[in-house]
Amino acid sequence: MPQKKPRARADAKARKKQGAFLITFEGTEGAGKSTLIRELWGLLTAKGLACEMTREPGGSQVAEQIRKVILENPMDPWTELFLYEASRAEHLAKTIRPALDAGKIVLCDRFTDSSLAYQAHARGLPWKAVQNLNTIATQGLKPDLTVWLDIDPAVGLSRASDKNRFEHEGLAFQKKVRLGFQKAMNADKPRWLKLKQGAPDALAKRVYEEYKNRG
Repeated sequence: MPQKKPRARADAKARKKQGAFLITFEGTEGAGKSTLIRELWGLLTAKGLACEMTREPGGSQVAEQIRKVILENPMDPWTELFLYEASRAEHLAKTIRPALDAGKIVLCDRFTDSSLAYQAHARGLPWKAVQNLNTIATQGLKPDLTVWLDIDPAVGLSRASDKNRFEHEGLAFQKKVRLGFQKAMNADKPRWLKLKQGAPDALAKRVYEEYKNRG
C-alpha cells in the first residue's frame, strides 16, 4: 500500500492552493524584524494580496496577556517555556489558523524557532524537549518560509527600543541566541532565508521574491 503523506506536508500544500502562506521572522533583539514586516505588508497589500501581521508572544487577547507576564517577570526557564507554548497554542487557534483558512499570507514576528534559540540554546533546556512542545502547541504547523535577520547582536542591542528583560540580559546572552538560530537553521535549511542588514524596502523585495518562488 502507498504510504500516506505526513499531515503537516499535506496541510502546507492545501494552504498554498488557496493562497495561504505562513512567513515567520526571527532574530536577536533589535534586529529590525518589525520594520521589515511592516514594509513587506505594505508591498504585499499594494499587490492586492490579503495579509495579516501578528507576533509572538501575543497575537490574540489571551496571548497578549501572557506576553506581558513573560516580558516583565524573571522566572524559571521551564516556566518561561511553558508560558510561551501556552501563548503559542492560543495564538494559533485564534489568529494564525483562521487567517490561513481564509487564504491569507500571515507575517509572524517570531515563532517556534525563537523557543529553540532562546529557551533551548541560550537557556540550556533540552533541544528535543523544546521541539516536542513546539509541535504540540502548533499541532505540527510549520512555517512555509522563515526569514532570519542575522545582525551583530551588539548592534541590535544598541538600537533596541523596548528594553524588555531579554535585552537587559546583555550581549553574552544574545550571542547564545544567535548561535541557537544558526543551529535551528542548519537543521532545516530549505525553510530558511538568511538576510543581513540592509534597507527595509530592499529586504522586503527580497522576501517577496522568495515568497513568489515558493508560493
